[in-house]
Amino acid sequence: MKPARSVARWTSIAILVAIASSSFAGTSPASPDAEKLNSLLTRTFNRTSTFLDQFSDVKCTELVRQEKLGKDDKVELKEESSFDYLVILTNTGGDLNLSESRLPLRQPKRDRKNTSMLLSNGFATLFLVFHPYYSAAFKFSLAGDDVIDGHPVQKIAFEHIVGMKSPAALSLRGREYPLELSGTAWIDPQTGSIARIEAGIADTLIDVGLKSFSSEIDFAPMPLADSRQAFWFPTQARVEVETPKQHWRNLHQFTDYKKFSVSTEEQVAHQ
Repeated sequence: MKPARSVARWTSIAILVAIASSSFAGTSPASPDAEKLNSLLTRTFNRTSTFLDQFSDVKCTELVRQEKLGKDDKVELKEESSFDYLVILTNTGGDLNLSESRLPLRQPKRDRKNTSMLLSNGFATLFLVFHPYYSAAFKFSLAGDDVIDGHPVQKIAFEHIVGMKSPAALSLRGREYPLELSGTAWIDPQTGSIARIEAGIADTLIDVGLKSFSSEIDFAPMPLADSRQAFWFPTQARVEVETPKQHWRNLHQFTDYKKFSVSTEEQVAHQ
């Protein structure tokens, strides 16, 4: 996924695909906590694998609000867009590839062409941290219990292993810089469904001008008309990026999930 090239000085964060084998880390293999962690990770990895197929089989509406912040974090510039959103999954030669399809429904009129905004892509797929292909690139550990919307959840901390491929990258001035992601996921202990993910990085990219990066992704059960199982689909993603001179905040909202079909897409295309 590449950033738009029509506007000068765009900065973008994009979720990219990397391949790794699965492993567990973070506790002693013989400890009760290790057994609890491994059991929960097994359910989460299996659930994520199933969910990826389900997620690539639906479409939704994505609303994007981009904000450029000034002094005291006051909004200096705001733009809003909406898209017909679809994640396309392909598996060629054993390689897992994801791409986002965005058909514009509403786009802002840009008057100040030299004003840089944050272009954030791929955050709906940040759950891939827990996909079996990616798990060897992270260390996992138990981080306590919590409750989300009345549902008990188990927190799992994750930290990217230096030198391993990262599923996230900063795209800046035509180059991509892997992000050393670390954060926490809130997981349903019974099903392995992910309810929330918070991720950020340390100061590993300060030399290229990235002062701070943080993201939060919320999930909620979304029953589909012809499915017996309600999967936890992304509902919103918040992304905040700061450089020594600029500060941005984006909000992605995902609504109106429907099963994808060719006839549905053709109908949307003719609106």
